[in-house]
Amino acid sequence: MLLKMRINEDILLEGEKVVLVPYNADHVPRYHQWMCSPELQKLTASEPLTLEQEYDMQRCWREDDDKCTFIILDKQKWADPSIPEQECMVGDVNIFLTDPSDPSLAELEIMIAVPCYRGKGLGKEVTRMMMYYGVHKLGIQKFEVKIGLDNKISIAMFKKFHFRELSNSEVFQEVTLGVTVNEALQKHVFGNMDFMLQREYGKARDSRQAPFTPLSL
Repeated sequence: MLLKMRINEDILLEGEKVVLVPYNADHVPRYHQWMCSPELQKLTASEPLTLEQEYDMQRCWREDDDKCTFIILDKQKWADPSIPEQECMVGDVNIFLTDPSDPSLAELEIMIAVPCYRGKGLGKEVTRMMMYYGVHKLGIQKFEVKIGLDNKISIAMFKKFHFRELSNSEVFQEVTLGVTVNEALQKHVFGNMDFMLQREYGKARDSRQAPFTPLSL
């Protein structure tokens, strides 16, 4: 099971509004820029890191057997080869195993880092895509999320996805929500997932970067 968590090393997931790609070193400078924001540090319960520490963290998330991470790209921007991939980045999403004795349980984290992209349905689409991927590719059957108590929008979104409150920590000012995958979840949350496509990331990235050759008449 653990090796399955790294199967996204060359996988691209395409939705209607977003493209999910593996987190690689090219993404680190932009990601580091995001995480210098006190607002995002608070929302993600993160400590500020140096750029070098951020590169170390990227290698950790990329190589560890218990983590599966994607960078969220704006699909419309990414469709334009003239826009560098780093400029298409809007956030990240990851699944990581939290209980060595239960590989079917995973914690889910989603961050829409660029403010102008919030409230436009990207978080909902990414949640559906990542949960579907987790269930069908990684064997996840139970998901948990930890959310700051003042992040009412995210709490409401996950409750729409059948998550229920498991615990509430006044000390850490966060709530833990969870859901077990069942037939109702498959039907009402996933529904029709035909919009989600899977491609090879390396080939898609290379074709995007290929130089434009004018048609010779």
